[in-house]
Amino acid sequence: MDLEDEVPARRRRGRELEDALLDAAWDEVVELGYTAATYEGVAARAGTSRSVVYRRWPTKRELVLASVERRGARLTLSVPDTGSLREDLVALLDEVNAGRGQAMLVLGSYAGEFYRETGLTPDDVRDHWLGERTTALAQVVERAVARGEVDPARVTDRTVRLASDLLRQEVLMTMRTVPPESIRAIVDQVVVPVLTGGLPRT
Repeated sequence: MDLEDEVPARRRRGRELEDALLDAAWDEVVELGYTAATYEGVAARAGTSRSVVYRRWPTKRELVLASVERRGARLTLSVPDTGSLREDLVALLDEVNAGRGQAMLVLGSYAGEFYRETGLTPDDVRDHWLGERTTALAQVVERAVARGEVDPARVTDRTVRLASDLLRQEVLMTMRTVPPESIRAIVDQVVVPVLTGGLPRT
């Protein structure tokens, strides 16, 4: 008898079962890294058999990408609307920092083996994370343009992503969440000046 057949499957089906498997896959990669993560480990975490996981995602690459999509869909952000670009950015980055610190570390650092072995880049994985959703940052910038705070000519994919790129870099360099004063420095000294053409705030 195959060992996987000795693992009793819980009576879960459909979306409930897939969610449990994908959550288990995420935890497996977070704790062990991509290379050490196994189908057997994911199955054990989910309380099911290896074949149940393998039938849905025949490669580890597919399984991990699906777990990234699942995690991204769960971590939705509220979009602040204070009437000020600066205050919206600070509120949004504070929320990202508090709620997504682990995810940023996983996508940017812990999953380094995944990038090397699959040939994907962090940008590729970010697309799976976001799915079809518009980013909260894009909405904040769009509102600032509508209010006349931001010159539309300054709005590009790169300038819209600037705040999150700088926050992620800070997380990866320090391997911890970012202090509030650093978030405000990112907003006041870099992001708002780039988007508005104003002088850095000291």
